[in-house]
Amino acid sequence: METARLLLRPLVESDVDSVARLLGEPRVMRYIEDGKPVSRDDVERVVLPRVTEGGWWAAHVKESGAFIGWFELSPVEPGVAELGYRLHPDHWGRGYATEGAAALVEHARAVGLTRVVAYAMTVNTGSRRVLAKVGLRRVRTFHEQWPDYVEGAEHGDVEYALDL
Repeated sequence: METARLLLRPLVESDVDSVARLLGEPRVMRYIEDGKPVSRDDVERVVLPRVTEGGWWAAHVKESGAFIGWFELSPVEPGVAELGYRLHPDHWGRGYATEGAAALVEHARAVGLTRVVAYAMTVNTGSRRVLAKVGLRRVRTFHEQWPDYVEGAEHGDVEYALDL
């Protein structure tokens, strides 16, 4: 898949070092899962086997070839997929999240999905802004029970959705 500035391709096992760098960055993981960086070993053993099954794309800047993160459009149930993204902080603030997310929303339409959903912590205003920019709307706020406290969890999580 290609956008004006990005190349998106399926993640593969050989992306282990790039993904480990991405998920090992505390600022990337701050609002995700348990809020902690993921070790390279866990990327190789746990993360990559899951994300290489399909629905996740490695994102590269066309001009330089730099790996900037990943985008997700993974099945939730028939006709519904979850939109997500993780970009390295070196590439934040350049519109890449919006550009890649918009491409996946269009891809969802093209392949006949009926709904795209996304989730973010309420305090993750950057991700919430991206979701709104690509047409998703806030559906609800809910509270997850996490084994370890994640800063901002007391404000809950939000679900966004777009019917296609």
